[in-house]
Amino acid sequence: MNTARIELLKKYIEEEPNEPFNYYALGCELMHEAADEALNYFEHLLNNFADYLPTYYQAGLLQAEFGEEETALITYEKGIELAKEQENHKTLRELQTAYQNLQFEMD
Repeated sequence: MNTARIELLKKYIEEEPNEPFNYYALGCELMHEAADEALNYFEHLLNNFADYLPTYYQAGLLQAEFGEEETALITYEKGIELAKEQENHKTLRELQTAYQNLQFEMD
């Protein structure tokens, strides 16, 4: 875990609390070493910046990792709808694949 980078990202959040990328970058930085904390940042984004599309893939991934498969499916579904609205075909495919893979794992 890059502590200096994490502290810098936290500073960015303090300076620009309305910039969703800062929360997203911090969540991504924390994913492997502090997944629970990362999920908190992603959930903050889902609740406060619902139109920030990159969040949905990462949040769903961590929700599934923590055994919250049904919540992850809902997160992916919301992301799929948002990707369609935003006409973001690459992210749409990624979310659809993640959704299908999770459904397969749950069967």
